[in-house]
Amino acid sequence: MTQTTNSTMIYSQLTRNRIATVILIIAFTCFIVGAAVVFSAARTGDPFTFAIPSILFAAFYILISFLFSKNAVLAMSHAKKVEHKDNPDLYNLLENLAISRGLPTPTLYIIEDTAPNAFATGTTKKGAAVAVTTGILQKLSKQELEGVLAHELAHIQHEDTRLMTLVVIMVGVITLLADIFLRSMYFSGNRKSEGKGNGILLIIGIVLAILSPFIAQLIKLAISRKREFYADAESALTTRYPEGLASALEKIASDHEPLEAANRATAHLYISNPLKDRKKSKWNNMFSTHPDTNERVGRLRGMMT
Repeated sequence: MTQTTNSTMIYSQLTRNRIATVILIIAFTCFIVGAAVVFSAARTGDPFTFAIPSILFAAFYILISFLFSKNAVLAMSHAKKVEHKDNPDLYNLLENLAISRGLPTPTLYIIEDTAPNAFATGTTKKGAAVAVTTGILQKLSKQELEGVLAHELAHIQHEDTRLMTLVVIMVGVITLLADIFLRSMYFSGNRKSEGKGNGILLIIGIVLAILSPFIAQLIKLAISRKREFYADAESALTTRYPEGLASALEKIASDHEPLEAANRATAHLYISNPLKDRKKSKWNNMFSTHPDTNERVGRLRGMMT
């Protein structure tokens, strides 16, 4: 029986995910600025002495990271560039999907690994890249692979790759600020009593410095999970066949082989967690880069009538 996509449900899900992501990004930005102000006030008595140079440094760090993030990720993943002549079927499939979405065709890469997975990277649409493993080419049907590629193109079109680069940098910045503050407190020793910061602010600053990297990591993971739901819905909208991606996700999740090239720094990029953490508790899901596969599959199949 032919299944059709419920477009109204898809657009509704996309809107919910977009709103949730904007709220999370605003919260993350406010958290970083607020933490920098508290650290500055606690250490010097002036909320801007430490905060202003920290924010300027963060802006510079973001710029440098944007320039090198794509090449760094591809190098870490041992991805090899693929031309049309190397794999015309795969290249044509990606090109046709890109055309349907009004995108320039991303540069295509293949990772020599039998674990099925894929990711997109790049901070601009013109400079984006899509990488797939040899395992995903061997284990998925054409319709399933189409769903995966459409998912990755959705990340590119809506600049999720840029967004997640920014979020990862934010986590690094807040962790660095917290570390600098704690080290400054440690090395100042008894001299801290001579500073201008008051005792209550010092206590708040120390507690925040200890907890902030943990909180920042939770926010990053929450954003990553939201973007996966968003890209899933966009994939279904592009292919008009949610079952293709749903089936692909089931196959990828049920494959027990971890992806050797992946690590915790790049795991959030992949369509499915490449580290293969099998725990299913709600507590563990808070620390996952990806939503639960069953929930993703359920949402996709709920889009069909």
